[in-house]
Amino acid sequence: MNHLPPLGDGEWRLPNHAHIVVYDREDSDRGLLTIYDCGAAQKPPRAQLLGTLENVDAEAEFESTPTGRIVKLREEATLTEGEPDRFRIQ
Repeated sequence: MNHLPPLGDGEWRLPNHAHIVVYDREDSDRGLLTIYDCGAAQKPPRAQLLGTLENVDAEAEFESTPTGRIVKLREEATLTEGEPDRFRIQ
C-alpha cells in the first residue's frame, strides 16, 4: 500500500509532519516502514513499505522503540528508493 504523492521514479513526497514508524527485524535485513501524515492525526497510514530506512537527511526527531524507531519529520521531505527495498529521506 503506497498512497504517497509520486515525484518521479522511486521518489515520493512526504508531508512536513510525517511520522515514519520503522520496524526492524532481527532475522532479516528487510523490515517494515509505516508512514503516517502526522502523529496527531487519527488516520490510517498513508503507506506501508517493506525495506529498510538507510538514512535521514531532513530535519527530524528520532525516538527509539522496542521494535525499531520512529522518525518525526519537521520539514517537507522526499522519500527515495535508491536500491530495491532501501529507502532514504532527503
